[in-house]
Amino acid sequence: MRKARSGLETNGHILCTANLGLFSPDSGLSQESGSVEQISLRCAEGSLEWLYPAGALRLSLSPRLSTGMAGKGKNPRRITTCIKPSSSFRGAQIYLERDGILELVLSEADVSLRPKVRCFNWLPKEKVALFLQSTLHQDISRRIAAFRYELRGDWNSLTALPFAATGACRPCNDTEILMAICTSDFVIRGNIRTVSNDVEMQESIISVSATRIHRQKFTLFQPVGKYGKSTGSIRTLLRCGVKPGPGSFLFTGWLHFGEAWLSCAPRYKDFRRIYEDAHHAHENPCEVSLD
Repeated sequence: MRKARSGLETNGHILCTANLGLFSPDSGLSQESGSVEQISLRCAEGSLEWLYPAGALRLSLSPRLSTGMAGKGKNPRRITTCIKPSSSFRGAQIYLERDGILELVLSEADVSLRPKVRCFNWLPKEKVALFLQSTLHQDISRRIAAFRYELRGDWNSLTALPFAATGACRPCNDTEILMAICTSDFVIRGNIRTVSNDVEMQESIISVSATRIHRQKFTLFQPVGKYGKSTGSIRTLLRCGVKPGPGSFLFTGWLHFGEAWLSCAPRYKDFRRIYEDAHHAHENPCEVSLD
């Protein structure tokens, strides 16, 4: 079975790229119409580009994730897989193959209307693959089926899923706030500057001025301006109805295709109270400096 073409280790994640280009022996032009090319995706995230799609690709998902996903008891953690098609995605349709059954995930028509992120969950013991089937075209114009993907094992609650259908807008409870402080990709204390809405993408973009960066896996907030204050943007669902307000907040969340997505965002004074109560009861899952 053929693997993705290259890998790059970045902050504990493996990034892969698979380029099936015009001069590659794996390009669509070199494939027979009924053939199926096998590729194994073992990286946590990456991208694939298929030029002149012909035949089909079967991408088996077997990521090397060090999150202890196997779990114990009746509810083992699930792996979340997301794909984000390029705006110029053409020439193929993407199916999810689970237990030998194909389910359409992305068609050419879907992308032409508005490219959206598609996500699905599966158990570590399940055998899951993405099946790319080339579509028939009468012309010979240039077509590229390209998308990015993420495989995560730490999105283990609705508050950690920016794309969750339900629960994403409800306030976090005390336990979820404490866990978010320990497990999120970023933990930022700051103030809301503005909130802008992207109706087409159904997203709200929160512009945040950071007063303290407790943790960020990637450089999401950078110093700008004369006084070097760190600013950045955090996204959430439009239907959550986020509005700018006064006061200091503790923003937590996840990196999703290079963008920061909101998980829990209690007011800082409320977080302090929750954290200190848990500290006195010796129930804190991790230590955070309150200075």
